[in-house]
Amino acid sequence: MKVMEIRGTWGLEYLRPGERTDPEPGEFDVVVEMQAASVNYRDLVMVRGGYGRKGGQLPMIPVSDGAGTVVATGKGVTRVKPGDLVCPNFAQNWFAGPFHANVWAGMLGGFHEGVLQQFMLLPETGVVKAATHLSAAAAASLPCAALTAWNAIVEGGVKPGDTVLTQGTGGVSLFALQFAKMCGARVIITSSSDEKLKRASAMGADETINYRTFPNWEKRAREVAGTDGIHHVVELAGEIDQSVKAVNDGGVVSVIGVLAGASASLALGQVVTRAIRLQGVTAGSLLSFENMMRAIQQHRLEPAFEIAAQRMEDAPQVIAAIAQGSHFGKICMEFGRTQ
Repeated sequence: MKVMEIRGTWGLEYLRPGERTDPEPGEFDVVVEMQAASVNYRDLVMVRGGYGRKGGQLPMIPVSDGAGTVVATGKGVTRVKPGDLVCPNFAQNWFAGPFHANVWAGMLGGFHEGVLQQFMLLPETGVVKAATHLSAAAAASLPCAALTAWNAIVEGGVKPGDTVLTQGTGGVSLFALQFAKMCGARVIITSSSDEKLKRASAMGADETINYRTFPNWEKRAREVAGTDGIHHVVELAGEIDQSVKAVNDGGVVSVIGVLAGASASLALGQVVTRAIRLQGVTAGSLLSFENMMRAIQQHRLEPAFEIAAQRMEDAPQVIAAIAQGSHFGKICMEFGRTQ
């Protein structure tokens, strides 16, 4: 079967086509013919070896998020059947409950090989059936970005009438917008692009802020929020000090992104005296993924994504595009099917 793999040396330039033996399912395994993938900033860091010992070893098949059709199952499989469109779960060994120390070892596109392969062998507990209205590319956008947003918003306790501020118009932020609206919340979204803010408004954002126009966007956010203030901030830009200033006393800041760098200044006195809760969020468990997929099915939610390539061999260019920041929602690639 065809794969895209890194051999010998870390680096995007070493991500090249390869061949592997077609997999055969064990008793409780499934074989998925991959049809689409979506990329995250993590994938770019991973192929560069940026996670060190937590990034797995070479040779490696990268990219964590994808979707495909079940083409074979073991005799004991009951959760899915041939013909089902499924998504591999981002963390293969996180079934339920809170994040734990071993989750890193089960993440796809790292210690576990990722989705850039023609046929993928997975345990039946490692896949989730996609909502029936979704295409393969739409389903491929979900495992990391959507589940992270779900964890922050729904499992983070957002309630009807709350105000949520989310940063940027990438995948996590737009899923946070959609899930917050699903919960009955009011949503403020930030971006440096007026055009992207218009598109976010069309998706349901109640207020928009261009942070180039308002560099001290936290002040503008509190103005547009009004007397109720901001109950929850989805922090994606590494501007945690501004997020803390924006959120209400007793509010929540879900820390997800580090686009401005891996370290940040923070007035800890504000966090303590104002009883602000900071929570780091990384994807979610199999149970959370199943709950999220049911909600997506019920609400007929449509992910925001763009298809950047039609061949697996174009993966290096698609992964590189994530660093440019010009996309709206998720960047996906489609592979098609051979049968």
